Amino acid sequence: MFTRVLIANRGEIALRIIRTCKKLGVKTVAIYSEADQNALHVQMADESYVVGPPRVQESYLNINKIIEIAKKSQVDAIHPGYGLLSENADFARRCQSEAIVFIGPKPEMIALMGEKVKARKAMKNAGFPVIPGTEVATEDEEELVQAISQLGYPIMLKASAGGGGIGMQKVENEGQLRKVFSSNQKRAEMFFGNGEMFAEKAIDRARHIEIQILADQKGDVVHLWERDCSVQRRNQKVVEESPSPFLDEELRRKMGKLATDAVKKLGYTNAGTIECLVDDEKQVYFLEMNTRLQVEHPVTEEITGIDLVEWQLRIAAGESLPFKQKDIKQQGHAIEVRIYAEDPKTFYPSPGTISNVHLPMADGIRHECAVEKGTVVTPYYDPMIAKLIAKGDSRSEAITKISTVLEQYRIEGIKTNIPMLLDVLSHPVFKAGEVTTAFVSDFHKKG
Repeated sequence: MFTRVLIANRGEIALRIIRTCKKLGVKTVAIYSEADQNALHVQMADESYVVGPPRVQESYLNINKIIEIAKKSQVDAIHPGYGLLSENADFARRCQSEAIVFIGPKPEMIALMGEKVKARKAMKNAGFPVIPGTEVATEDEEELVQAISQLGYPIMLKASAGGGGIGMQKVENEGQLRKVFSSNQKRAEMFFGNGEMFAEKAIDRARHIEIQILADQKGDVVHLWERDCSVQRRNQKVVEESPSPFLDEELRRKMGKLATDAVKKLGYTNAGTIECLVDDEKQVYFLEMNTRLQVEHPVTEEITGIDLVEWQLRIAAGESLPFKQKDIKQQGHAIEVRIYAEDPKTFYPSPGTISNVHLPMADGIRHECAVEKGTVVTPYYDPMIAKLIAKGDSRSEAITKISTVLEQYRIEGIKTNIPMLLDVLSHPVFKAGEVTTAFVSDFHKKG
């Protein structure tokens, strides 16, 4: 096991990684921007170093400075968390060249899955069904228009190097495509440094279901069942749960086998998630693969009892998986809600100083929170500030638990999406387990 790990991240995920490192007796090194000097992850780490000014490009994305701090603090490994540099193949290569272990898959695999068209081809070759789409990514509007004429509308316009819904838009016809192509391409270029776009057939009112996998360096692979992430706003997840209320046992096992078979063929290592769309006829389609820890990983931990961060560390340190697929059971039901510093109706960020925080405790409740009284939520970073997770013996019990605690939850001084989350949890469509990716936009328009 490693002796010292640098955490190249911030907020709740940095705290989450620190917690597991402490459990394993691993020393932690935090980095922070000037805007985060009083952040909780800075206080909780064994050591902490300023990495740069508030702007993310000058701090948490500053590879040279992060590597400099890693060498200065003599760490064995770097954990990238999620977001930021977690799926940056150049960062993983740099760690490799500096003899620092990158806690994640090989740089080549990160690069492959980071280019969506190449990822589609790789997964198709590995036996995983893909959504019908264009075979090339391009910055040329006319080339894409021609390719889509063979595919047919409606389509989802997507950034080849994208993620998090950025540069993504549903397009109904050629006229609309010509109107939105340039703006989505510019967003892709700004966020990912790559303006190439491609298209997939739009699958309306699908379920967004993902499979969590672990793969060690000896080639053993297991899946840790699924998460249902269909409650989304602006193509970003808001509520996640496991097991999915939509899957039957046959489809659940089929998706797990598709995922593990594909991962073995790819030669993937460490933790990863294969994200899928599942239509009303229960046809499964590959959407993308995230080569990192997911925001929603706690729901998997709650139903399996497996610490995913721990196994990221152990696999990166060369340890083999001690459990087989038959050993991994789904026990109970878990739900996670993401708490954002944002207006619950417009979804616009709501920066400011937090004047009060109250996190109610109860059996089966887990808090992943990176703020406290006096914390300044800045406009520089993602507005997600906390996650609330509930586990129950049944789905209805989990819904009741999380709703009860959320009603008592207090983050004051800024706006949060808590009212919107309570609306979702109490909605009859959600309670019935019939949510699709169109759910939030449908009920938001009505409300």
